[in-house]
Amino acid sequence: MGRIGLKKYATVGITWLFVVAGILAVGSWQGLHTFSFSWVLNFLLMTALMAYTETLKPALRSDYFDTKKWEKGGTVYRWLGVNGFRKLLVWIGWEKLNKAARPVKKDRSALEKLEYQTRQSEFGHLIIFILVAVLGIAVALLQGIRESFWLFFLNVVLNGYPMVVQRYNRPRLRGILSNQ
Repeated sequence: MGRIGLKKYATVGITWLFVVAGILAVGSWQGLHTFSFSWVLNFLLMTALMAYTETLKPALRSDYFDTKKWEKGGTVYRWLGVNGFRKLLVWIGWEKLNKAARPVKKDRSALEKLEYQTRQSEFGHLIIFILVAVLGIAVALLQGIRESFWLFFLNVVLNGYPMVVQRYNRPRLRGILSNQ
């Protein structure tokens, strides 16, 4: 491993250390049951996962990212409200910010990069979803189900629905790429 490789791992490691320290600090200051802790937890974890995926660029070629039979056509995702969530993202300005940061061109390499970014995003949200769900279960068991409300609620909004959006969009991108 060269100096560049070591530097990348050091960057990710230091980011993760700051994230863990931040989570512990906010958790002890605000308590694990508060909205503010749940909000900060999700965004700090996203910072850590983005540091990993953007710095080390894992291939993310698992069969998990392939469209399953029951997902074809996106009916299940439309039933879960993916279009409403997508409209919410437009309304709050998230889509505008995202497109400004990552403009999409219509050539093949840009579409391939966008398809990879759907896997990156879904991977990050999946890992965070699992971590926050485990913490939510622990808080529910130790402090009561009411005390874990914000963890579960924000987990669905900030991680569950974003995963659904990626799983809904990716087959369309792959369809366009296969027709080029």
